Amino acid sequence: MDTKILKTNSDGYDTASKILQSGGLVAFPTETVYGLGADALNNNAVSKIYAAKKRPTFNPLIVHVLNLETAQKFAIFDEDSILLANKFWPGPLTIVAPIKADANLSKLITAGLETVAFRVPSHPVARKLLKEFDGPVAAPSANPSGSISSTNAIHVKNGLNGRIQAILNGGKCNVGLESTIILSKSGECSILRSGGIPESEIEKVLGYKLSSSKNPDSPIAPGQLSSHYAPNAKLRMNAEKAYDDEYMIGFGDVVGQLNLSSQGDLTEAATNLFSFLHMADEDAITLGKTKIAVAPIPMNDLGIAINDRLKRASTPKD
Repeated sequence: MDTKILKTNSDGYDTASKILQSGGLVAFPTETVYGLGADALNNNAVSKIYAAKKRPTFNPLIVHVLNLETAQKFAIFDEDSILLANKFWPGPLTIVAPIKADANLSKLITAGLETVAFRVPSHPVARKLLKEFDGPVAAPSANPSGSISSTNAIHVKNGLNGRIQAILNGGKCNVGLESTIILSKSGECSILRSGGIPESEIEKVLGYKLSSSKNPDSPIAPGQLSSHYAPNAKLRMNAEKAYDDEYMIGFGDVVGQLNLSSQGDLTEAATNLFSFLHMADEDAITLGKTKIAVAPIPMNDLGIAINDRLKRASTPKD
C-alpha cells in the first residue's frame, strides 16, 4: 500500500473523511505538528494508530474535537479548565480531565487511565476535516514513535508510508511544537508537557503558578517519555560550536549549517525546530557527520518547550 497525499479540496476532505469513517488512518496538519487521525469511537481504528507508529500502548492519546461543548460530552471540565479552554481554544493547548463514566471513547485512548486528553485545533484544515467527519478524532503526532515529529506532509510520508491510508496536505505547520498539556484535577491545574503556549501565559489566566506532574515512568499524557522526538544521529545540546563529527544547528549569534533563528526569536525557533532536525539528520549523512549539535536556547517562554524537546531527543533510546 502506497500512502496517498490528498489535496485540501472538496475531494480531498471527502476522501479523508470516508477513510476515517471506515476505520482507516489519515494524517492531517494542525497548527502544532501533523497528527495521525482515527475515529476515536472505534477501538479497532485506534489500535491501528499504535500499530502504525509502533507506539507503546501505555502511552495515551489526544482526542481532537471542534469545540469545548463536544469535549464536555466525554470528560468533566472544572472551573479552571473551562477558563483555559475559553481563553486558548482553538489553539495549541491540550487539557487532561476526568473521563465521564458513560463516555463511549475507545478504551485504548486513555491507556487504562481515568482521565482523557482533549484539544481543539485552530488549523483550518484540521477544523474542516473534523467538521466533515463529524466526530472526535484521536490523533498523536504523525511519525514513528520516538522519532522527530512531522511538520509537513513529506515528513509524514517518509516516516509512515505504507502504514497509513492517506495524508491531507496542508503545507507547513506554523507553530512547529506540540501542544502544551495541562492536567485539571481536584480544583488545580498542573503542567504535564511544555508546548506551543508558554506556561507563563497560562499562569496569568489562572492567577497561580502551575505545579509539575511530569513523570516519564508513568505517562498520563503524550510526550512524557524520557526519550522522544529523536533524530537518527546522536544529539548534543547547549553547544557553542560543533566538533568535527557534528552537524551544527545554531541560534542567535551561534552559527551553524542551519540557524533556528539568527535574530534569537523563540517563536521562529519553535517553528523551525523539527523541520531543521529532519534536515540535519539527512544532511549529516551527506557531509559525513554522525552527530548533531544544537546551540544553547534560553530557558524562558517557548524556550522551555524547545529545551524539553531537545533534552528528550538527546536521551538515548532504550
